Amino acid sequence: MTEHPQDYRRTEPKYVQQPGEPASPYSPPAPQFSGTPSTYQPVPMSPADQRTWAIATHLSAFLAAFVALSFLGPLIMYAVFKERGAFIRHHSAEALNFQLTMWIGLIISFPLMFVLIGFVTAGAIAMTMLVCHILAAVAASEGRDYRYPFTIRFVS
Repeated sequence: MTEHPQDYRRTEPKYVQQPGEPASPYSPPAPQFSGTPSTYQPVPMSPADQRTWAIATHLSAFLAAFVALSFLGPLIMYAVFKERGAFIRHHSAEALNFQLTMWIGLIISFPLMFVLIGFVTAGAIAMTMLVCHILAAVAASEGRDYRYPFTIRFVS
């Protein structure tokens, strides 16, 4: 039998501990855990990043309106970024509160459409949403706080 140069690397199969057998005296100790869970602290955002995400929060309502419900954009931004900085928390909470307030107005306008006044109120609400979101996005880009008019404060 001719030996190949790789034969010297062959090893015997290792013994595998079977279930129910006692642990080997040379096995590593089990890991020790503290009784308290570790908590994740979100990394604070820079002021420039906070301004960028605040602008995106205000403009996300337009994108979400085409895809689904307009309050979903600000809701997602609030849930994701509320602990990353005071500026982004303020703007995402304001946008979410404004969207929820406007949705209440739209829900009230829907039955009023049967007497035609609902079309006027829904149009006024839509124009208010457009103008206020643009004003808020401009304020966020300049680093200023913005408070939407006609808003019920659901979250802060």
